[in-house]
Amino acid sequence: MPILAAGNRWPRRVPSRGFTLLELLIVVAIVALASAGVSLALRDSAQSRLDTQAQRLAALLESARAQSRTLGVPVRWRATPNGFAWDGLPATGPSPLPTGWTENGISASSAQPVLLGPEPLIPPQSVRLWLTDQPGRSLQVGTDGVRPFAVQSPSPGAAPP
Repeated sequence: MPILAAGNRWPRRVPSRGFTLLELLIVVAIVALASAGVSLALRDSAQSRLDTQAQRLAALLESARAQSRTLGVPVRWRATPNGFAWDGLPATGPSPLPTGWTENGISASSAQPVLLGPEPLIPPQSVRLWLTDQPGRSLQVGTDGVRPFAVQSPSPGAAPP
């Protein structure tokens, strides 16, 4: 134990140089939150519109497939210039299915009309959706015939319409 001579003071602490680990962690957390916020704010709205419409179409196709099995009638989906149409479902009733896109600038096509039932197994089918002003951006909604319709990335080498 050091002994102090009369009049001497305890040695002063050298001021700390640098940052504590807690301060560094706080700064890293703030930077991470800011970069996440910026990346969400800069999300491509056109791609978001396309994603939303593809998810909606997958849900509508599954709904029509369920109605087809319930009613025991074949149902067919086909693309039209202003949206799409359902053949085989009653146009009236408690919940008729919509026949158009909720966003402008969406187009769709399929190699053949999409047949939705009434059998539990249907052939593999897909519908391609794209933005009319950016035909290179596209998504596919499809099924293998057993699983529900789901959004898929476009097949490699798929040419724009």
